[in-house]
Amino acid sequence: MSNAPIGVFDSGVGGLTVLEALTARLPHEHFIYLGDTARLPYGTKSPETVARYSLQAAQALARYGVKCLVIACNTASSVGLPVITRYIENVPVIGVIEPGAQAACAASRSGNIAVIATEGTVRGGAYQQAILRIRPDAQVNAEPAPLFVALAEEGLNEGSIADDIANHYLRPMFGATEGAPDTLVLGCTHFPMLARAIRHAVGPKVQIVDSAETTAVSVDARLRKAGLAGTRSTEGVVRLLATDGRERFARVGSRFLKRPISPDEVELVDL
Repeated sequence: MSNAPIGVFDSGVGGLTVLEALTARLPHEHFIYLGDTARLPYGTKSPETVARYSLQAAQALARYGVKCLVIACNTASSVGLPVITRYIENVPVIGVIEPGAQAACAASRSGNIAVIATEGTVRGGAYQQAILRIRPDAQVNAEPAPLFVALAEEGLNEGSIADDIANHYLRPMFGATEGAPDTLVLGCTHFPMLARAIRHAVGPKVQIVDSAETTAVSVDARLRKAGLAGTRSTEGVVRLLATDGRERFARVGSRFLKRPISPDEVELVDL
């Protein structure tokens, strides 16, 4: 079982930032990534629909014999994690929200923490609840930043457009000379693509928590604790699955995964 693949799923290509962080930290592990591109985005759908789609994606990956499931989608993590753990009991299931919340609480000196995410993630309150469970005295300001998703997917993550939109979302939260948050959680897997514009908008002193990186750390620790860490010495293999749009997945996903993806690498599956 230790040499079985790790399953990773998202509503689309955003979770490839999580996969990129995972492969960097765990280069000898095999991965199967599933992007539910036929039904994206999850962030605008009802919690019931997101939970159903998330369970279907998780069950599809479970059929490949994965040793661990990573929910590389903040919206799916916020509402799908309890359902998935109820139906899939034999493998660890790790979402992106808890690791991000833990890292934010550890990074913040003042306890004043900001979160930017999709509308669905903010509305569901998952980050707010997770942070307050860990640090009850925290002040959490969560705001949606939906245009960041489109910028990341269109490759407009740097330049004047990205800077203007980052300022639009973030200056109201971070522009005050006193009482501004000292930590910002990137609560959507698309948002690390706009790291430079976000940094410029919040300034050099704010701690920025990338949930992709924190999730990779959490997965590594969980596998080691469960005795499931891979034992091979060769480089792992990444298998890419999508439910629609092989060409678009390859074109947009190449930027997120930070390596070229050929459409031939992408297998179309039906959930």
